[in-house]
Amino acid sequence: MSTELRINDRIRVPEVRLVGPNGETVGIVPTYEALKLAQEADLDLVEVAPTARPPVCKLMDYGKFKYENAQKAREARRNQTNVIIKEMKLRPKIDQHDYETKKGHVVRFLRAGDKVKITIMFRGREQHRPELGFRLLQRLAEDVQELGFVESAPKQDGRNMIMVLGPHRKKAEAKAEMQAEKAEKAAERAAAEADERAERDAAHAAGPVAAKKERRRSENLDADIDV
Repeated sequence: MSTELRINDRIRVPEVRLVGPNGETVGIVPTYEALKLAQEADLDLVEVAPTARPPVCKLMDYGKFKYENAQKAREARRNQTNVIIKEMKLRPKIDQHDYETKKGHVVRFLRAGDKVKITIMFRGREQHRPELGFRLLQRLAEDVQELGFVESAPKQDGRNMIMVLGPHRKKAEAKAEMQAEKAEKAAERAAAEADERAERDAAHAAGPVAAKKERRRSENLDADIDV
């Protein structure tokens, strides 16, 4: 179904409830009279509420109206953030080194503004010790509490136990901060390289000129021979 508004001669109803260009209510008028008012004001008659009885029409610059709506739609899409859920899998008896590695990934995901699904995988007899997985999830949640919060509490799902962590910051905020940090680091590198070049140029300009060696009579020549 088309969402295009009917304007001007496409409006076929006998009368409309007219709204002026500044939002003022004109009242119910014959459609031909509303069209005449639109022409006199060099505006369009736009049907903004077709299901009303009678339909509501407004005097406006329809081209400008469409342009502004398109701009708003673009801005809304630009600000829209896609929710991304990352997943991290752990074993209930994970060793400390592997735990720190996995936690590092979770920290990176939360810092980027992404949700993280934590899955504890139980095997064999581990399935009879769900408290091990629960304690591990609690520990992880506490370790990253500055960056995220428990959005979905730990719950058993077959052989697995699942918890979802949500970031404190929105995706757009995290992205903007990461871009700012990246730009700052690039500026610092550029400044360091410029300082290094300046030091090299200064050292080259102030360097001592190698003294020319004075030519001496060869020791192999006879002293009585005139040169």
